[in-house]
Parts: sequence; C-alpha cells; structure tokens
Amino acid sequence: MKFCPQCNSIMLPTKTDEGLLLLKCRNCNYSSELEKESTEKYKITKEIKHSPRDKTTIIEDADAIQTMPTVKVTCPKCNHDKAVYWQLQTRSADEGSTIFYRCLKCHHTWRSY
Repeated sequence: MKFCPQCNSIMLPTKTDEGLLLLKCRNCNYSSELEKESTEKYKITKEIKHSPRDKTTIIEDADAIQTMPTVKVTCPKCNHDKAVYWQLQTRSADEGSTIFYRCLKCHHTWRSY
C-alpha cells in the first residue's frame, strides 16, 4: 500500500487509455508510474451493482411461451381465461417470489406478489 507524498491519502492503481498502470491519489490527483516489476502486485477490479429491475427477465420469444406452463386465470385486459406463468425472485430472499402471467390471447403481462 502506498500513500500520496502530497496529502498522505491512499494511492490507488488505475489504468490509462494507453494501458499504463499508475498509482493515483483520489484526493489531490497526484500520480506516479509503477515499475514493471511491481505491476504484478496490483489487481484492478470493478464491482458492478445491479438493481432488481436489471435482473428481471422479460420473455418475448413465441417459442418460449409455447413451452411454458398454462393456468386458468382471467386476464385483466381482455378477460380471456388462459395464461402462461413464470416465477422470479424480485425481492430479497426471505420474501416470496413474484408470479408473472402472460395472456395467451392478447399477450398482456401482469404480476402477482
């Protein structure tokens, strides 16, 4: 771990557009180039956080709908009595899953919690 000589903050490894590895201070933007021997000691990772909406799968393929289980439920849009359904865990693990329905007549999609 290296500290900035100007402000004593922790210096973090960053890559330039040319692929050069630098140690850069987030506080004062001081940077210094790493020697080739010490570049193997540092690993740059980036954590990507997804919202539940990013993880929700939307099924649009007609072939996939034909292989899904059907259920007798009334469509709120056209009052047809058959729909396909699937379940997804859209909330935390200690809560129940969300059931999605898609009408076989008008293809309206709705959910039940």
